[in-house]
Amino acid sequence: MDENTENWRKYYEKALSRPHHPRTEFVVKSNGSSSKVAVDCGCGTGSDIAYLNEQGFDVFGFDVNEDSISICRERFDSIENVYLQQRSFESFNFETAGIVIANSSLFFADPDAFKSTVKKITSSIAIGGVFAGDFLGYKDSWASGFRVPTSPVTKQELLEIFTDFDILRFNERDEIGKTLIGKEKHWHTYSLVVQRRT
Repeated sequence: MDENTENWRKYYEKALSRPHHPRTEFVVKSNGSSSKVAVDCGCGTGSDIAYLNEQGFDVFGFDVNEDSISICRERFDSIENVYLQQRSFESFNFETAGIVIANSSLFFADPDAFKSTVKKITSSIAIGGVFAGDFLGYKDSWASGFRVPTSPVTKQELLEIFTDFDILRFNERDEIGKTLIGKEKHWHTYSLVVQRRT
């Protein structure tokens, strides 16, 4: 087993015990569209899928990692209105949605296709709908020389991406901290929740 696969396995083992992301509740409350469709990009072990489904959404979850989708298929086998695919950002077909979440997953989107990927996401969100996600900053340890390609952005680039959205929450993290599997690194990330207005 290569190092990348082993690290993802360790991550999923830890992630299985975690509840949904706290901001997902805020996202559900903030959805001003009539759409009851939600997309979880890089769905991991499915904690946010479970919560969104409980709130009455049809949830489309995708992840590039086979282990993730296997875990989710087992977890949601008997649950209606959850649709899972092993896909990358670049190959997933985004339908119109009231909610799109990308918790720490856009870090690993293909840098050569990053602009078109983000355009696909923003265009898919219904008017009044909400996007919540995390983006990698250039000071992050993973921004260059990581074991897989990453897609860092500047704050200005990020604000330009979401010019048709109202910013509901915006947070910049710039500090030393640990990953979920206990490895120390420098974190430089932008986390935001935005609502489409046009």
